[in-house]
Amino acid sequence: IARIHGLAAAKYNELLQFSNEIMGIALNLEEDSVSAIVLGDYTKVKEGDEVRCTGRIVEVPVGEALIGRVIDPLGRPLDGKGMVKTDKTRPVERVAPNVVLRKSVDTPVQTGIKAIDSIIPIGRGQRELIIGDRSTGKTAIALDTIIAQKGGDLTCIYVAIGQKQSKVAQVVATLETYGAMKHTVVVAAGASESVALQYLAPYAGCAIGEYFMEQGKDALVIYDDLSKHAWAYRQLSLLLRRPPGREAYPGDVFYLHSRLLERAAKYAPEYGGGSLTALPLIETQASDVAAYIPTNVISITD
Repeated sequence: IARIHGLAAAKYNELLQFSNEIMGIALNLEEDSVSAIVLGDYTKVKEGDEVRCTGRIVEVPVGEALIGRVIDPLGRPLDGKGMVKTDKTRPVERVAPNVVLRKSVDTPVQTGIKAIDSIIPIGRGQRELIIGDRSTGKTAIALDTIIAQKGGDLTCIYVAIGQKQSKVAQVVATLETYGAMKHTVVVAAGASESVALQYLAPYAGCAIGEYFMEQGKDALVIYDDLSKHAWAYRQLSLLLRRPPGREAYPGDVFYLHSRLLERAAKYAPEYGGGSLTALPLIETQASDVAAYIPTNVISITD
């Protein structure tokens, strides 16, 4: 966290530029100072540095060039295959499509799991929660769904939030083994990354999926998992001195996930007819589905 004085023109969520090419996001606008989260190497930020407003919010590269790649939430490559060659970008934060743009869900997403596809099929444009304790096979269901889209018309985005690097590598290896990376983008903010990047990751993944939706295509985004996303946001909020509420989460932790999951939609044919399906994962502690974050996300999802 950087506390900046004299930046009276800063706006909420605006991208700020530090003197050493490092960027930040203004999250707290106070009477005499601005508190910002630092994106990148925060050890290079020191007292007395000059900070400028950019007039922009954080953007992520989008487009077909991302398919088959592993990137961080800012679009930087993590797979050693060089820079992502695309000139298209989208802001990570965006207002969800309104009722006029939407249409009722009528086409299923095949998960490859017969019990789900026959009894409780997932529709394109829906938000379906995968919830359970650790090591109960939540990620396995998500990966099965991605693998089942091989040869289909669904583009998949897998967002890893606060996962071990070894687990992310294992997921990518599994997808490559089954030939699923040909229709998948992996956005990873591992446990060793800064909390700021973990906070941004789901919004970046959603923006990439929205690009395909607005092209009239169908996309599927998997958030693995939103419990760790809430933990990252709790850490940021406590560092920003925001008042803690239940389980030390800030008051707007519901809005944190509702504004993300409401961006999943099925567009009406006159607006392109694309769709974005969301499969958020939640990890419970000792099967307690009545805890704060699980009940929040249960109430947002279908």
